[in-house]
Amino acid sequence: MKIILFILLVFTLQAEAADLPDPVRNELRKAGIPLNSVAVEVRRAGSSKPLISLNRDMPMNPASTMKLLTTLAGLEMLGPAYRWKTEAYLDGSLKNGVLNGNLIFKGYGDPKLTLEAFWLWLRELRQRGLTEIRGDIVLDDSFFADQHYDPAAFDNRPDRAYNVGPDALLLNFNALHLQLIPDGKDTTALLEPGLHGYHLVNRVTTDPGLPCGGEDAYRARLEGRDIVIDGRIPKDCGEQQDYFSLLQPRDYFLAVFDSLWQELGGRIEGGVRMGKTPPGLQAFSTHLSPPLSEIIRDINKYSNNTMAKQLFLTLGSADQKNPDSSIQAIREWSGFSELSIENGAGLSRSARISAKHLADILVRAEQSPYSAEFEASLPILGMDGTVRKRFRGQAIAGHAHLKTGTLDNVKSIAGYVHGNQDWVMVFIINHPNAKYGKEAQDALISWLEKR
Repeated sequence: MKIILFILLVFTLQAEAADLPDPVRNELRKAGIPLNSVAVEVRRAGSSKPLISLNRDMPMNPASTMKLLTTLAGLEMLGPAYRWKTEAYLDGSLKNGVLNGNLIFKGYGDPKLTLEAFWLWLRELRQRGLTEIRGDIVLDDSFFADQHYDPAAFDNRPDRAYNVGPDALLLNFNALHLQLIPDGKDTTALLEPGLHGYHLVNRVTTDPGLPCGGEDAYRARLEGRDIVIDGRIPKDCGEQQDYFSLLQPRDYFLAVFDSLWQELGGRIEGGVRMGKTPPGLQAFSTHLSPPLSEIIRDINKYSNNTMAKQLFLTLGSADQKNPDSSIQAIREWSGFSELSIENGAGLSRSARISAKHLADILVRAEQSPYSAEFEASLPILGMDGTVRKRFRGQAIAGHAHLKTGTLDNVKSIAGYVHGNQDWVMVFIINHPNAKYGKEAQDALISWLEKR
């Protein structure tokens, strides 16, 4: 009986594989990727009937193509005009520019409270008459439920900006932008934003033997109040740019606030602490994020994991913003039984969705009132986002909107291909050789565009 079932399984896989175009099957074979590690679903736009279907019901790790689910859920559950707010409260009396008390910041999960937006908001606080704070900065992040988040859990790289955890009061992604400029044997290092009370120690040198585009040969770490950068960069490959997250959110917030506040001519006597906003206080000023329709462009085009995590938590129940309530809300919205979603970003080893259901999401988006906002958030083939280098300069460039996903052992791509007809395409690989699967995916894109 087992032999018969095995024969039937092999026959089924072969029958499905016959639907794959020859160039795609050839590239998978060259990459050493077996068909039982691949899931593909291709449909005409607006159709539920597949043109190509391989392992369509198999739960697969989608990597960052999971963001398609999160962003469409956001559009439909919150609306494209949804904005996150961040509030400033004066817990004390303000007279002649002096606050005798604490300045409270209360966050509601804004995914894009950037350095530039924060500077403009602080400038507004100055214009409203606040000059000196004779008290503390109090941070109220209670909108998201308390949760233990380990930034080292995913890949043991807690310093990487993509591992920053969600926070209801997240400032500038809690990230540091590092720019390294070759200068003979040494380098010039630029670090943004400025952090009051912290010092940059640059020990990076240039190395003529390092190849361009190789793995980072430098590291950043925090030693007390010193941000130490050491290692090497290629000598003749131009400037290098990177992002790190080294400080705890509260320390980062205060250091950035102090730096900007002093630049604006303000003064502060106290430090920073966590706390709750006293009931009955009226907001002194409220900052609003860009609308969700703009936020999802950053999430999908540039695969911003931190922003996706912020949106994911926002989708939770009104009285309990935690991962469990967000998971429940998205499962109820989608109706997908096999769905396993950890953080909404796809930066997960346990996330799972079938190719069929990911294609269903794309078809649902086509039929949504917010279809234009959704498709505009996807990278344009050969032009921008994470697919800017694929097919660049070729005739097919600009003829597809596609979201990519990459993890160890995972290579995925999903979206819309515009040829003689419009197509919905999902192509997921879960295999140790997945990193070699790009050519097979590109072969399918080319085949569809000409069909």
